[in-house]
Amino acid sequence: MKKIVCVVLSVFAVLLFPLSVTAKADSDLSVSAEAYVLYCADNGKIISSKNENKKMKPASTTKIMTSLLALEEASSLNKKVEFTQDMIAEGSSMYLKIGDVVTLKDLAAGMMMASGNDAANAAALSISGSFEKFAEKMNQRAEQIGMKNTHFVTPSGLDDDNHYSTALDMAVLMAYALENEEFAKLTSQKSATVEFIEPQSKVTTYSNHNRLLSLYEYCIGGKTGYTMSAGRCLVSAAKKDGLTLVCVTFNDRNDWNDHIALFDYGFEKYSCYSSDDTDFFADIPCVGGEKDIVTVTGEKPVSVVLEASQAGKVERRVYIDSFLYAPVSRGGEVGKIEYTVDGKVIAENKIVAVDSVNAIKENKNIFTIIKELFTYG
Repeated sequence: MKKIVCVVLSVFAVLLFPLSVTAKADSDLSVSAEAYVLYCADNGKIISSKNENKKMKPASTTKIMTSLLALEEASSLNKKVEFTQDMIAEGSSMYLKIGDVVTLKDLAAGMMMASGNDAANAAALSISGSFEKFAEKMNQRAEQIGMKNTHFVTPSGLDDDNHYSTALDMAVLMAYALENEEFAKLTSQKSATVEFIEPQSKVTTYSNHNRLLSLYEYCIGGKTGYTMSAGRCLVSAAKKDGLTLVCVTFNDRNDWNDHIALFDYGFEKYSCYSSDDTDFFADIPCVGGEKDIVTVTGEKPVSVVLEASQAGKVERRVYIDSFLYAPVSRGGEVGKIEYTVDGKVIAENKIVAVDSVNAIKENKNIFTIIKELFTYG
């Protein structure tokens, strides 16, 4: 029987670790929002919340979805958009005029910086041809990513009785949008400059309405929203020491301070440590192959979210067979890295072969194989 090599190391690292879900607001938190959620983007768990599944008007936080879809479209085709009469919108604006020509990427900037309703309308009509068809696109994506209590009607977030979402759904959307590099870069900017295609001489710099980018050092983006019926809405994200949190408040007059307090609370209770398991390498003897050695490595980088009290308690165990039989396929699983806290397995990562090793075609009897094994090295 083959031996199993087990190495135990103490590490601050590795793979997703489930947080406890807090369905109600914690007693030491005072949040003035009608509905809110503090959400961990790294593992999809709720840290603190109130009325997180209540259907409410999301106002211009809707533009997170609209700008994301615009950026995705722009990445495949740098489409030019001419502003027309049917794109005119009331409310906040990037001040487009009929005949102006910009790119879809510029429209996303106008939405995320100046909360331009005109930019949202222009993006929707240029992508789908009608507001109805664009709303279908928005709702299909919402369903795809797990927004369970959301229905979009307008690309801008202007009030409509059938246009609604929840604090939790908007947190899910923000976490998803941050995976898009273009969106993550745009939402983190304090301003963006748009150089118009037409008129060629027009250059405008738009400031980001999200004041948290200046008020809170760990803020990495977000989107404001307001209508008379929705009240003040805010979606924001913050990252500290590898841990990414998303905060959403609906109908909150004290949203800046509430977001800061919630982020501080989350970063105090939880931490994230990471380790690149692809830096792990080992040479394992190979029997019956064209090569005597198989080099193996961790399959992917990993990270772990831990309660503060668990920091430093993670143990890392590396399990690899003492030898392998050819053939071995490149990328094939040959072992595992296991992570535990207080003896409980919290995650695993595969150990895979770096290269393939073909089997030797010549026939060998069992005695030859055993001899090669014990005379290796």
